[in-house]
Amino acid sequence: MEFFRIKRDIPFMSYGKLTTAISLLTFVLAVFFLVTRGLNFSVEFTGGTVMEVQYAQAANLPKIREQVGTLRLGEATVQSLGTSRDVLIRLPNKPGVTSAQLSNQVMGALKADGGQLELRKVEFVGPSVGAELVEHGLTAITIVCLGIMLYLALRFEWRFAVAAIIANMHDVVIILGCFALFQWEFSLTVLAGVLAVLGYSVNESVVVFDRIRENFRKPAMRNKSVAEVIDNAITSTMSRTIITHGSTEAMVLSMLVFGGPALHGFAIALTIGIVFGIYSSVLVASPIALALGIKREHMIKPPKPKQEAVV
Repeated sequence: MEFFRIKRDIPFMSYGKLTTAISLLTFVLAVFFLVTRGLNFSVEFTGGTVMEVQYAQAANLPKIREQVGTLRLGEATVQSLGTSRDVLIRLPNKPGVTSAQLSNQVMGALKADGGQLELRKVEFVGPSVGAELVEHGLTAITIVCLGIMLYLALRFEWRFAVAAIIANMHDVVIILGCFALFQWEFSLTVLAGVLAVLGYSVNESVVVFDRIRENFRKPAMRNKSVAEVIDNAITSTMSRTIITHGSTEAMVLSMLVFGGPALHGFAIALTIGIVFGIYSSVLVASPIALALGIKREHMIKPPKPKQEAVV
């Protein structure tokens, strides 16, 4: 479906060096912030106290966050758990204070206004568990990247696989760099958002690469240069890109605005990832594939010469 059609091809590849330089600069800045500032890991990674509280009626999450915030225990996380009456509260470690003491302080603050609630469970998450989650998260990202490279190498050509994985890792590092720069909390939901961005970005790369392969097979494109073929492929997919990513970004922004603190980190990761995913798939992956020397012969196997019959 196309709402509009661009009649003249946009010369994207003529700006390839500029867009790649911009991407390299943002990548270096993101790595700099990751090294100098680091990620602000949540309780799941650093360890802390996890409480499950059940109310007699539907819980007022904004009010609970305000009550817990008055204790000044650090960056506490309050979210619903299954039903509207069940609440999950995560508290960071506090030197010299045990989990029992933290839970008693929180329960005292929550009961101060006469609310009817019950403490269902209190658990202490040790730093070793957090280190294990970090390891598993890095393993998941590595497996996803290897799977993407294998898929693209089998479906298209290894040059496309290398270009796509560089572009996708560019998106991941940019997201992590933003979280390091602004010291936003990096939780398991944010990690899920990063993995979702990897899949989302590679989908856009596949669409563009598939159109490039189709163009190489068209007789009308035989006299065109490789750069012109790529420009035509990107231009012809612009309508689809704007419709698809525009509607997705609108949904993610609504989740960012109305989703509350529980979905805030996840929505931020997706918002950044979608914007840079479009940029990298169009203006990073394709120029890199061109720089790696992609040619028509790599997409279309030359016909085998017919052997003459021996009389």
